[in-house]
Amino acid sequence: MMISANKAPTGPLLLDCTLRDGGYYTQWDFNPALVRDYLDAMSAACIDYVELGLRGSRNAAFAGAHAYTTDDYLRSLSLPPKLKVGVMVNAGDILDDGKGGAGRIGQLFAPVSQSPVSLVRLACHAHEVAEVMPAARELKGLGYIVGVNLMQIAGRSDDEVVALAACVDSEVVDVLYFADSLGSLGPERVVELIGLLRRGWSGDLGIHTHDNMGRALQNTVAAADAGVRWLDSTVTGMGRGPGNAATEYVVLEFADRRSNPGNPLKLLETIRRHFGPLKAKHQWGSNPYYYLAGKYAIHPTYVQTMLGDPRFQETEILSVIRHLQDTGASKFAAEVLQTGRHRYTAKVEGTWTPESLVAGREILLLGAGPSLASHKAAVESYIRAARPLVMALNVEQVIDESLVDVRSACHPLRLLADWERYGDLDCPLILPLAQQDERFREAVVSVRCLDFGLTVAPGCYQFGASSAVVPHMLVAAYALSIAASGRAERVLLAGFDGFTAGDPRQQEMQDTLSLFQTSAPAVPVFSITPTRYDLDIRSVYGLLS
Repeated sequence: MMISANKAPTGPLLLDCTLRDGGYYTQWDFNPALVRDYLDAMSAACIDYVELGLRGSRNAAFAGAHAYTTDDYLRSLSLPPKLKVGVMVNAGDILDDGKGGAGRIGQLFAPVSQSPVSLVRLACHAHEVAEVMPAARELKGLGYIVGVNLMQIAGRSDDEVVALAACVDSEVVDVLYFADSLGSLGPERVVELIGLLRRGWSGDLGIHTHDNMGRALQNTVAAADAGVRWLDSTVTGMGRGPGNAATEYVVLEFADRRSNPGNPLKLLETIRRHFGPLKAKHQWGSNPYYYLAGKYAIHPTYVQTMLGDPRFQETEILSVIRHLQDTGASKFAAEVLQTGRHRYTAKVEGTWTPESLVAGREILLLGAGPSLASHKAAVESYIRAARPLVMALNVEQVIDESLVDVRSACHPLRLLADWERYGDLDCPLILPLAQQDERFREAVVSVRCLDFGLTVAPGCYQFGASSAVVPHMLVAAYALSIAASGRAERVLLAGFDGFTAGDPRQQEMQDTLSLFQTSAPAVPVFSITPTRYDLDIRSVYGLLS
């Protein structure tokens, strides 16, 4: 399978874009030793092109060298002599120059004879393809091999695909790529799309696959079988969301189709040394959430963002996916994941006042920590003996349900996840009902809801008769505000274990508890089960003695 690396390979052209696509996990900041070993591995494996990053990125936040991939930076690398170098330009980053991107291209690129770069790919959404042709023409005039990457092709009709291909200028563009950006395509549709593109474009075609549904390699093979010449991949599939077709598999799969398949040994060593640990850290790769995102044409960055934030648990992730399935989300918008903050910015009074239920009583709040299950018998004994007002959070069920007096919930994503279970509750549900959308209110019409208004304002706790202001979008913060607004005697916490050091949820909850204790001094708070929070402790066993 391995032959001399001196002979120019024929067959499919392999393009590895790890340091560009993988930068979505590292902010395009890669260890120099990784870059060195990666380049050597690509050369040994006879990869034809390496796309080493972006060029012309907007400088809105810190990003490493591969977000800009300047010629000066490239000259600082030990580039193997036979390895061709490419960069990618996002059309949206250059089309504001009033010249179809040509003006920005003139600023970003020297003539090819003066640059380590030989290939430039322009990544375009459908509405940008025709508009970016002046930039492609400028690049061609500078001597570069020019590619156009058509993103999110799965969302286009057959007629649109043909029309988009036809508006690509074959005199200045060398290869037309289509990207399965949402990872929703299957092999049959890939072949159909190739046929449609061929009706409007006669030049080389390329494919960039995503692995949401575990089909990246399968789709790449199907495309090659249908005549696509340029094939993208990344080492271990490292790329935005679930990632791409894995270079190590592409190299092995296409070895018998290429005159020079190269030697994959250095690639495998580089994976062991560098990319394996990175994957263990960042966890790219297909999973059930990415699968659903691919199935419903949801942008994978939604899933990637939620998986990287420990505050999103399984229920919240699934509820967001279900919500996005209904509303459509092929384009990422970060504010969708901040829906709680936006939902509760305006002050809205509720229709229920907690004082009639809470005043003068001891409240026992039940959290979701494992200590509640560990000490379940003692907590239940205390409830039966002391008769506190028992408030559970959301729909967690650990102790005997007959001992729960009321439940509270407020986070919009959690409400979406749990609404089907509210009908099974035997106790009232406290929530900011008036601040939910009409569809949700209709869904819980059979549930006994107590409407207590909520406003989220960082660093603030305020307690009114029928509403409260809390510092964080946490159901525990909301439940504590109910206790204070209702003039409870004291609050006991069970199952508030806390999180490990470095988990942002730990500090968020600690800030909430500390602020509450200084904002509502008349309502003391104690934990009766083990906790990592800085709280006064009263052992549940001591309360029973």
